[in-house]
Amino acid sequence: MDKALGDRIPEFNKKGGGTEVGLSGASFSLGEHRTKFEILVIALVAVLIVGGAEFLLGAFNVPHYVLPKPSQIVTALVTEFPNLWPHLLITLYELLVGFAIGASIGFVLAAVITQFPFVEKIVTPYILLLVTTPMLALVPLLILRFGFGSEPRIIAVALASGPMVMINSATGFRRVDLAKIALARSFGASTFQIFTKIRIPMAMPMIIVGLMVGSIFGLLTTIGAEMVGGAEGLGNRLTYYSALIRMPQFFAIILILAIIGISIYVFFFWLGKKWAGWES
Repeated sequence: MDKALGDRIPEFNKKGGGTEVGLSGASFSLGEHRTKFEILVIALVAVLIVGGAEFLLGAFNVPHYVLPKPSQIVTALVTEFPNLWPHLLITLYELLVGFAIGASIGFVLAAVITQFPFVEKIVTPYILLLVTTPMLALVPLLILRFGFGSEPRIIAVALASGPMVMINSATGFRRVDLAKIALARSFGASTFQIFTKIRIPMAMPMIIVGLMVGSIFGLLTTIGAEMVGGAEGLGNRLTYYSALIRMPQFFAIILILAIIGISIYVFFFWLGKKWAGWES
């Protein structure tokens, strides 16, 4: 087993603790089942932070164009949301389409390189190149080729998310118990049957973590690409409100992006519990 492919498969169970995520370098605490008391403490800390910020910013008369109060941010979110809604849909569209393309290609490449070592030797340098190259640097070039539509940003998202899915999926495929594969072969299972019935289910925890990391990278790339080039999307609105020094609206978009990021994490964590519950 290649030791460079990671240390542990993350656990998606109620008693699981923190764990490292493959080659992506990211670390996620997949969380323990919290008690009502812990949830109450978390809520109280949030109230203290928001309330403290509201009080301190008002007490020191900090201008809203420097740092707005939480109440001003919420008010801006409510009043501007009808105008932000079309841009939110565009951002989600670019994220979902780009992530779907990148994740699909990454998963297929992970399956291929684990079955054919020669292909891995050829593909790996290019995957490392994609991982280490900021995709935002390619956005101006993509705009010159595809115009100012959504296509350049979708391509950038696919290039950013695909390698993350591939690396983590390949890590999971390589960690399958060889004894199970040998047992399946002794019963006459084909390579395709072994892959679909053994490798994919056993690698599901790492696959889901790869999807989680890839989607978060995709979100960051989507916003960055919209800020670099384009007249639509939440990233463009960030640039617009920043130029006009409309900080309440600026932070309202930051709040929306935070909600999207948390939703991605919660969705894949729930998916991990549902599809990888056998680890418990």
